[in-house]
Amino acid sequence: MAVDLPIYLDNAATTRTDPRVVEAMLPYFTQAFGNPGSRNHSFGWESEAGVDTARQQVADLIGADRKEIIFTSGATESNNLAIKGAASMYAKAPAGSEKRGHIITAMHEHKAVLDPCKRLQKEGFDVTYLQPGRDGLITAKMVEEAMRDDTILVTIMWANNELGTINEIPEIGKLCHDRGAVFHTDATQWVGKMPTDVNTDNIDLLSLSAHKMYGPKGVGALYVRRRKPRVRLTAFQEGGGQERGFRSGTLNVPGIVGLGKACELCAAEMDDERERLLALRKKVEEGITSKLDTVQVNGHADKRLPHLTNISFGFVEGESLMMATKEIAMSSGSACTSASLEPSYVLKALGVGDDLAHSSLRISMGRFTTEAEVDYAVDKIVAAVEKLRELSPLYDMHNEGIDITKIEWQAH
Repeated sequence: MAVDLPIYLDNAATTRTDPRVVEAMLPYFTQAFGNPGSRNHSFGWESEAGVDTARQQVADLIGADRKEIIFTSGATESNNLAIKGAASMYAKAPAGSEKRGHIITAMHEHKAVLDPCKRLQKEGFDVTYLQPGRDGLITAKMVEEAMRDDTILVTIMWANNELGTINEIPEIGKLCHDRGAVFHTDATQWVGKMPTDVNTDNIDLLSLSAHKMYGPKGVGALYVRRRKPRVRLTAFQEGGGQERGFRSGTLNVPGIVGLGKACELCAAEMDDERERLLALRKKVEEGITSKLDTVQVNGHADKRLPHLTNISFGFVEGESLMMATKEIAMSSGSACTSASLEPSYVLKALGVGDDLAHSSLRISMGRFTTEAEVDYAVDKIVAAVEKLRELSPLYDMHNEGIDITKIEWQAH
């Protein structure tokens, strides 16, 4: 079956906005354009009603109360507010001093979590960066072994953005509750694809973003638990006191309405879509691994998101492979690190060597991906790898039975 080119297989970076979401947003640009903070006329009331509906739609998707949803500009802001806000509120010593408290995260978190943690280190907090296993997972046992009497915050992503591996979030959350630590999860890649209930999953703070689930860019949300236990945050953006004082600033009403509609659609279609995407992912992995040798699917074999796979190709340079398949939009890592020529720090955290880390592709399907597109992509990738390997003397040596890793190379 013919396909339209280029093909988009980078849905972990961003998704296409669903036309139904756009339709829901449009009236809030030109008709219901009032400021929801304007409480003295109908334009404001109409806009506020749109925000209220969206707040309920987001809450419904994750099993929260609508009063626990704070709208932000996206997951990066949500992560910063959650991590810095909780650290500041629960600090054990005043700003400017040492031993302010202990924080646990992981080495292969998104930069939107790692960079706030590094900032907090400079401000007197101790941070433990857990090393994932070779399968990419962070387990409750790893967190338990790292916990201390002064641990105030644990932040572990629900599903890794480069690997799709799924961490033991409910178990880690329960551990945190038992030990009196606040638990935050960056659920950007998870929410909208997988069932979520912040209560049974023991989550105190959860970050999500609209553009990862067929909504618009520039809008997201932070869930903040209000009961058992009540979680408090220090606000870092001050002004008009919007969003219960957690995040001042005029609300992005069309974006918020789009986020709400995206959540509603994901909730309604999640079960069928999850099965369809899982079938497509297996088709990619089986299509490639059955036709090529020296390939490696990175991350846990089973505990992975249905729509995302990360594959390393031995004896192939990743950028060359992407150039040879440029009619297919894929990535060699997260979109936020795509400008770097360094091998993926996520893969390196798993112990993957530089050679394979340099030759990895992240392939992520979405709501608009078709089976014909996947078939085309697999054939194109296989052909490109075979062609590149024809030019590789190292691959010839490998086929002759020479162990490349044991060669002592001499400088000239």
